[in-house]
Amino acid sequence: MPSPPRSRAAGFTLIELIIVITVLGALAVLALPRLVDTELWRLRAFGDDMQSQMQALLRRALTQRRPIVATITPTGLSFAYANGTAIAELPCPATSSPCIAEAGTRSITFNHANSGSSQTSTSAALTITVSAGGYTQAYRLEHETGLVYPLP
Repeated sequence: MPSPPRSRAAGFTLIELIIVITVLGALAVLALPRLVDTELWRLRAFGDDMQSQMQALLRRALTQRRPIVATITPTGLSFAYANGTAIAELPCPATSSPCIAEAGTRSITFNHANSGSSQTSTSAALTITVSAGGYTQAYRLEHETGLVYPLP
């Protein structure tokens, strides 16, 4: 009686799988960051950080009963007490500086003159536009209340 023909098992060998995983890993490390635009995410994170820092310092000024000044420049924001003592800085992302579209220096004083209200340098609401490359998002900083929110 003749023996049945031998069949070879179908599938990949261990060597083939290791080569494919190595090539995919190299592509992920070298090519993927160039294909994905991370500038958009950095600018969005900067805008979110700016909004949260402003709200936190507004609360801080009210709870400590001390005026805090936020200075807005095209390259970022800085925060200090009214006497000049620095609190924090929020620079634009290094790859997207300057990232604030409005030119010049503007400011807002939270808890202005210990009155509980905020005072902008223009005595009106400020627009802060985070913009670089193909990304643009405007935020409104309200006069008197100091609230910051993104514009649609």
